[in-house]
Amino acid sequence: MIDRRDFTLVAFAAMLAPAFLGARVSPSDPSAQLSAIERTAGGKLGAFVLDTGSGRSIGWRADERFCHCSTFKLSLAAMALRESDAGRLDLNETLAFGRGDIVAWSPVVEANLAAGKLPILILAEAVQVASDNAAANVLLRRLGGPEALTRFWREIGDEVSRLDGYEPEINVIPPGTEENSTTPRAMAETMRRIVLGDVLKVESGERLRGWMEATRTGMRRIRAGIPGDWRALDKTGTGMRPVVGNKTNDVAVLLPPGGRAPLIVTGYFEHPVFSETVRPEDEAVLKSLGETAIAWAM
Repeated sequence: MIDRRDFTLVAFAAMLAPAFLGARVSPSDPSAQLSAIERTAGGKLGAFVLDTGSGRSIGWRADERFCHCSTFKLSLAAMALRESDAGRLDLNETLAFGRGDIVAWSPVVEANLAAGKLPILILAEAVQVASDNAAANVLLRRLGGPEALTRFWREIGDEVSRLDGYEPEINVIPPGTEENSTTPRAMAETMRRIVLGDVLKVESGERLRGWMEATRTGMRRIRAGIPGDWRALDKTGTGMRPVVGNKTNDVAVLLPPGGRAPLIVTGYFEHPVFSETVRPEDEAVLKSLGETAIAWAM
C-alpha cells in the first residue's frame, strides 16, 4: 500500500545523509555495510543484490521473510500480461468497479468512478505505475484471487513468495504465519525471470519495463542512490500500521551505461515505530542500499 504523501517532497531529506555516513564501511565488505546500515537505522533490513551478468550476489537477511506491501503489484501486472500472451485474457476487456471498491490510495479508479469501468490494460498499468490499490483488487479478483498470483509465482519457479489477501489487509504478516510475504533473494530471482527473462513475450516484456521505468513512487529510495547515467525500473511498497510500525520497500532493476548487465536490488525495511507519514530516514535506508549495490558492482 502506498500513501498519498509518498509523493510529497520533503524539504529536509538532504539533512538525513550524514546519519548514514557512520554506517559506511569498505565496499569490499558489503554484507558488513548492509548490517551497519540496519544498525544505524534502528530497524530491520532485508536486502539482496544480484549481478545478472556474473551471477555474483550479496545480501543481508536474504532468506528471511518480509511483507510484500505493494511490491507484489509488479508480479500482478506481469501476470496479467502473461495471461494475455497465452491467449487466456483480453487486455481490452473492461472490468467494472464502484464506490465500494475504493480503498486508500486509488487515484486512477477514483478518477474514473463516473465511467465505472476500465480496460484490463489500463488497470494493470495503474497497478504498477500509480500503485493504485483499488485497481489491484479489481484486477486480482478477475485473475483468480491471491491464490492465483501465488500459483503464478510457483509456475515460474518461485517456491517462496505468497499472497493471501487483498489491499490493504495484505500489508501485514499475521503472527505465526508466512502470509503475504517473500524473501529478498526469492523476489530478486523472480524479478530476473519476469523483467529480464522469458516469462513474458517480447512485446509484453517491453511494456512492463516501460511501466516500471515510468514509476515515480521510489524516487527517494533505491533510485536515489544510483549514478545519473544509470536507469532504474522499480516497484515500491509501503505499510504504516499502529503497533506493527512502518514498512518501506523497493525492488528494482538497475541498468548501467554501456550495455553492461543489469543489477537486481531488493530491499525491505521495517521500523518498529509507527508514523502516519512516510519517514525520509526510512527511505534513506533504501537509498543507502542502492549506493552499496553500485559500489559493490563497480
